[in-house]
Amino acid sequence: MLETREGGCHCGEVRFRATVDLDLLSHCSCSICTKKGMLHLPIFPSEFSLLRGKTALTIYTFETGVAQHVFCRHCGINAFYVPRSQPDKITVNARCLDGIGGPNLQPRRFFDGKHWEVAQQQRIAAGGHVAPTNMNGAETLRKILAACPE
Repeated sequence: MLETREGGCHCGEVRFRATVDLDLLSHCSCSICTKKGMLHLPIFPSEFSLLRGKTALTIYTFETGVAQHVFCRHCGINAFYVPRSQPDKITVNARCLDGIGGPNLQPRRFFDGKHWEVAQQQRIAAGGHVAPTNMNGAETLRKILAACPE
C-alpha cells in the first residue's frame, strides 16, 4: 500500500518526503548494503522530495560509478541512494523513515548483490523495471538535488 512518509538522517541535516510501498521492502547481499544494514524501498524520483540537506550530502561511488551512494557528511547516515540496478530510481533506506523500525521492517524481497550480474538478469526476467540504456545514477541524483529548495 502506498503511503507518503518523511524521514532523514540521524542528525536531522538531511530530510526527505517519499511515497513508498512497504510491501516492496527488500534487502541485498552486496558488500555495501550488508555493511550498512540497508533496507531498500525503490521509488521513482517523482515520488521523492529532498526537503533539505543537499549541502550536507557527500557521494560515494565505486566499480562502475553508476550507483550514487549518498551520505550525510555530518552523521554518516545513508538515508537514500541511486542504485546501479535501477539508476533512474531512488532507493529510500526504510530504516530512515520516521516512526517505523525494528519488527515493522520485514523485507519480503531479496536481491543477490554478491552475484550482481546474475541477480540483475533474474530481476529483469521476472518482470522487474528496466532503466534506459547507459543511464548513470548521477543524472538522477542531479535532478533530485536541483529540486531541493535550499
